[in-house]
Amino acid sequence: MSRRPVHSVRSVTAAAAALAAVGALTAAATPASAHAPVHPRAARHVLLLSVDGLHQADLAWYIARHPHSALARLAGGGVEYTHARTTNPSDSFPGMVGQLTGGDPGTTGVYYDDTYSSALLPAGTTKCAGVKPGAEVDLTEDLDKNQDSLDAGQGLSGLPGSILQMTGNPTTLLDPAKLPVDPKTCRPVYPHSYLRVNTVFEVARTAGLRTAWSDKHAAYDILNGPSGKGIQDLFTPEINSKAVGYAAGADWTKDNAGTEQYDGYKVRAVLNEIDGYDHSRTHKVGTPAVFGMNFQSVSTAQKLPASDGLTGGYQAKGVPGPLLAKNLDFVDQQVGALLTELRTRHLADSTTVILSAKHGQSPTDPTALNRIDDGPLLDGLNAAWKAAHPGAGDLVAHAVDDDAMLIWLTDRSQAAADFAKAYLLARSGTGNGIDGKARPFTASGLQTLYAGTAAARYFHARPGDDRVPDLVGVTQYGVVYTGGKGKIAEHGGAHADDLDVPLVVSGAAAPHGVRVDSPVRTTQIAPTILRLLGLDPRSLDAVRIEHTRTLPAR
Repeated sequence: MSRRPVHSVRSVTAAAAALAAVGALTAAATPASAHAPVHPRAARHVLLLSVDGLHQADLAWYIARHPHSALARLAGGGVEYTHARTTNPSDSFPGMVGQLTGGDPGTTGVYYDDTYSSALLPAGTTKCAGVKPGAEVDLTEDLDKNQDSLDAGQGLSGLPGSILQMTGNPTTLLDPAKLPVDPKTCRPVYPHSYLRVNTVFEVARTAGLRTAWSDKHAAYDILNGPSGKGIQDLFTPEINSKAVGYAAGADWTKDNAGTEQYDGYKVRAVLNEIDGYDHSRTHKVGTPAVFGMNFQSVSTAQKLPASDGLTGGYQAKGVPGPLLAKNLDFVDQQVGALLTELRTRHLADSTTVILSAKHGQSPTDPTALNRIDDGPLLDGLNAAWKAAHPGAGDLVAHAVDDDAMLIWLTDRSQAAADFAKAYLLARSGTGNGIDGKARPFTASGLQTLYAGTAAARYFHARPGDDRVPDLVGVTQYGVVYTGGKGKIAEHGGAHADDLDVPLVVSGAAAPHGVRVDSPVRTTQIAPTILRLLGLDPRSLDAVRIEHTRTLPAR
């Protein structure tokens, strides 16, 4: 993966000294089994907040116009990393998994929220003998027992008002018949079992610390880690369920006010946890050592052409439009409520708050938008393959195209990958721009296309790995693969708009008013959390594999 050149106002060597109270240097070479505290504990609690879609430029824009805002206080009261990058692909699952494991997709095995494995058996398989491997691995709302219900099928009455009564063990809300099957055991593979490395939550639990998290699908069971026991209180109201009180049949992402309402439920859960309760405020359990949530409403404000009478997205390159500006105010208010509660409960001096994002969103320049329907491209590829190979079936086993192109093939040979690459790079056609008018495209909207072994190298994965895509396409800037005109931005790609996210470490043990302009990665959050809590970063599998460093501070 390419890295941005260093533009630091302070040297990296000097940087190492500041989170010195936190010991924020390279992970110490101690045994991986050492889960007990091995460093001075700089914080008793770490609150992690992911504002999905938020760019570092958005944060800077907002703070410049609201210098007394909660976000300004958070950044000014800690260390702000101005050149932080999330995982590539820049999707929710690899992004969040990276923050909480310290690893990139080539290590974690998690490339997207909807992928493919050539080693697993299709969902619903009950008799495994003789079944050909190859299965979709879906980590979306599709796994819920009832994806139309905010409680994912738990059966609560009085929704949405009763949603805080949702279980803290959403693994029970996943339909096993929708999960891929392990051919060795002929049993369903749950999201937590699919993850190849352990998580911050597992290390914290082994050390006897309490853990909690709030996110958007029951499939975030993946953050429990391979043990399945990392998070004691996992609150996951289904964001893609039918939104009560909004347009008929629409989910909570189709109206930005609805997404804000949805985010508010998770904020309430975290406030309850700050107060020492479980997310439902039913049981007094103590404030977690590691906890937090994701915000989804910035993402919908960036993607929706309009909502609530306001224009979505950006009004010029990097300049938030009315809907996004309004939503940044909402996020600021919610973050402010969390900071206020920490002070009220006398926890501000013992809590480190980390703010970042799973992913950015592209394009931030509305004039660059080119919406391309990928369906005809994939259909054409399959037809060309069959024409060249009489009697063959479809070449495309699975594809995920947002503002990147990830394709898994039924024939995993280099020759098949090269065939697909040549076909796609020869395609031209017509998409549509921000104004809905026709806009031509070439090379299937791609800037670069990696095929076969080159795709594996791109992700630093082993060639032939059962999960790595056979083709990885980096789009031309502004391309979004969609069949309609219902969205104006997406994520998942490798452009700066996808990858450049905020990263702030503030509160306990963090020096005030520090800017670090050298490049950092959001995967560095995971070892930093453990070091803050006095635990060994090398207890994380991915930290040992990738040599992931903790965050510098100056």
